Amino acid sequence: MQEVSNTQYFDEVQKEQEIDVKHVVDSIYEALSEKGYNPVNQIVGYVMSGDPTYITSHKGARSLIMRVERDEIIEYLLEDYIANHFN
Repeated sequence: MQEVSNTQYFDEVQKEQEIDVKHVVDSIYEALSEKGYNPVNQIVGYVMSGDPTYITSHKGARSLIMRVERDEIIEYLLEDYIANHFN
């Protein structure tokens, strides 16, 4: 029988590797361009609706974009815009 009066200590949990949002946006943009879509329109459609069918499955782009939250994409794009226009 296991001793229940002592607190168990879990040494370390391996965190899921953080996804680089810049890499995701760059990859999605490239895949959409290669397939002949307007990347800006398609990404906006996805961010506004959450519908992954706005993103092509070419080069795994659709599954890649679903690995980041839509608000993270907006945050990245806004930070990049501000950094390039106000500094």
